[in-house]
Amino acid sequence: MTHFNAAKGYNRVGEISINHGLRNNLDYLQTELLRVQLMLFRGALRNGLYDLSDKGSLENNPFIFYGSDSVLSLTSDFVTGIDNIGDIDKSIIKLESEIAIIKKECSHSGITLRLYELQRLFNLSPLDIDILLICLLPEIDSRLEKNFAYLHDDITRKLPTINLILKLLCLTLEESLAAKASFTPEGPLLRNNLIQLSDLPSFQASTAGARFIRLDERISNYLTGSDRIDNRLKSFADISKPTVTLKDIWLAEDIKKKLIMLTRRDGNTAAVFHFYGITGTGKHTTAGAVCNELKLPLLNIDIRRMVSADIFPEKALALIFREGLLLKAALFFNRTDLLLNRENTMAGLNIQDNLTSWIKNYPHLIVLSSETQLEWDHFPRNKAPVYMEFDLPDYEARKKLWSSTAGLDIQLAKDIDYEALANKFQLTPGQISEVWPTAISLASWRDPHKCLITSDDLYTACRRQSRQRLTALTHLVSARYGWQDIILPQDQKEQLKEICNQIKYRQTVYKDWGFGHKLTRGKGVNAIFSGPSGTGKTMAAEIMGNEVGIDVYKIDLSAIVSKYIGETEKNLDRIFREGMTANAIIFFDEADSLFGKRSEVHDSHDRYANIEVSYLLQKMDDYDGLIILATNFRKNMDDAFTRRMHFVLEFPMPEENYRHLIWKSMFPEKAPVAADIDLAFLARQFTISGGNIRNIVLAAAFLAAQDGGVINMEHLIRATRREYQKIGRLCTESDFGRYFEIVKA
Repeated sequence: MTHFNAAKGYNRVGEISINHGLRNNLDYLQTELLRVQLMLFRGALRNGLYDLSDKGSLENNPFIFYGSDSVLSLTSDFVTGIDNIGDIDKSIIKLESEIAIIKKECSHSGITLRLYELQRLFNLSPLDIDILLICLLPEIDSRLEKNFAYLHDDITRKLPTINLILKLLCLTLEESLAAKASFTPEGPLLRNNLIQLSDLPSFQASTAGARFIRLDERISNYLTGSDRIDNRLKSFADISKPTVTLKDIWLAEDIKKKLIMLTRRDGNTAAVFHFYGITGTGKHTTAGAVCNELKLPLLNIDIRRMVSADIFPEKALALIFREGLLLKAALFFNRTDLLLNRENTMAGLNIQDNLTSWIKNYPHLIVLSSETQLEWDHFPRNKAPVYMEFDLPDYEARKKLWSSTAGLDIQLAKDIDYEALANKFQLTPGQISEVWPTAISLASWRDPHKCLITSDDLYTACRRQSRQRLTALTHLVSARYGWQDIILPQDQKEQLKEICNQIKYRQTVYKDWGFGHKLTRGKGVNAIFSGPSGTGKTMAAEIMGNEVGIDVYKIDLSAIVSKYIGETEKNLDRIFREGMTANAIIFFDEADSLFGKRSEVHDSHDRYANIEVSYLLQKMDDYDGLIILATNFRKNMDDAFTRRMHFVLEFPMPEENYRHLIWKSMFPEKAPVAADIDLAFLARQFTISGGNIRNIVLAAAFLAAQDGGVINMEHLIRATRREYQKIGRLCTESDFGRYFEIVKA
């Protein structure tokens, strides 16, 4: 007689035996698969799809059974062991008792039975479990598709349908109608994406019941022992087992203790945290440390990549939370604000409600991360999020981070000063850790054999970290000038050096001397540079950047000013927040166009223009770095800005003696200059700015290159004439004197 296998225990139908020495997930799964196959066979007999007395029919249309070692055909010899349906009932009952024993023994041994785990996680009914097992049959062995093709009496229909399952498993109409609930969108099978309903390309279902049922690929893999993340999530999600500990992160000890207390309150590790702060301040690292403490893996979701992936947000969220349940993982949503933005609301996507509903019953830790604090319309009472702001580390914390992130095998020059680095660059922990590889690369390129990291390497690497986020809305000014290059009255030069000193010694005054405790806001430095165009305002900013060793960013007003209400404020907020990480000098050129006087409100445009000015005042008070407002028309600026300024520098049109110095400084050493050039005449006769003088000298150089290669007085006069025409001034004989004939020619 032909037999079939059940977890390597062979016997005939009605005398099923299980090998009790093997107790693992696959043994259990195969035993359950055998049980459900017997149920299908019983249903086929009950509905007249097989005739036990017609041996020829059975031989021509064999019904295949799956076992752990082989696939066996139900031949006439096998059928002779079955006298009636009651024999199959006895086999199923016997098998169910054996399954109960396996569950108990595996539970005592700490072995996870994945089918049983699915039932627990998603609150599945016994019928739901049977449906999953039936759908798993063709997934584990394609030869089992023959059974469904036979039962459909159609060789092309190789998957189970709703109607077929109801027909084979249900005895009465009432049972069949009740069982249909398992296939509704509200049922756990479809709500959790455990199964999929579809039509085959070659077959269009005439009714809902005629639709085919396919087991979700991730669920099929899970049941057979795989923990590979769902393919639909791989582009924006990954699973990790954090190794970082709470001792490794820079947070204060009392905050670390609170984190652990909140995650273990009342034995419940299903807390919800909202971490907010600029990128790199340690939100993800902290989440990993908490997961390490709780012995949980961390499923990381990059919302920025998720919203650009080819998947609807609602579908993605369902798969994410299902994945977290399968992996028993904490969830970390990076940039959660992108899910709750205005565009989603306008598109009719109720993402916030959708996310909240999934969070409500999730049994593990959830961290919602964003750069700014999120506002929720409502939240489940049992899952109210704990808000935690991640600020930039203070001066003392930055010093510790600098010294702790340097590798032991790195060669450092003696001029490395962690205090200076911590003072000049308000970098995040993440940025500081990224500085070292860049510095190593710079040192290796300079000297591959020695690879000695110098202070200049670290400064360059720090600037590169600072530039990564600011360059979208700003322009990095190339700081090439030093104090020797600028010609200004002594008082203005002294004020510029005083501004630099406030940057250099801020930690001494605010930290060591305690002035920081007296001031909650306004610890930055604000300055107005006013004066005609070309008098040295931008050059002064460059020199200051060189002096203190930090970058100068000129604001691109065309990129930040928007006609849409609120967009200008968003852009400004981004500039100030990202400028903070580098303690960058933010330089607003032609600032009067943005910082203009507030006016009486006559219409909505006036009201929002005034809001922008007020917003700028607030952001300037909060900024800890140096802000320079350059303007040609100081009188056009709002008085409130002047009151908040620490320095107001007037850049005057240069007097004759300063103009003479400027003329002399404009000629490089290599430039061929004629001996008869009268710089004293040029300085005395032409009342122009340093910028005009620069333009004239450069234009004269090109004229000389064309004529013969020596810059002479004629070239300078002709270039001065062009500059006068450009700025709208008349070329008079009183100005040009004895060279007026050149102008007339």
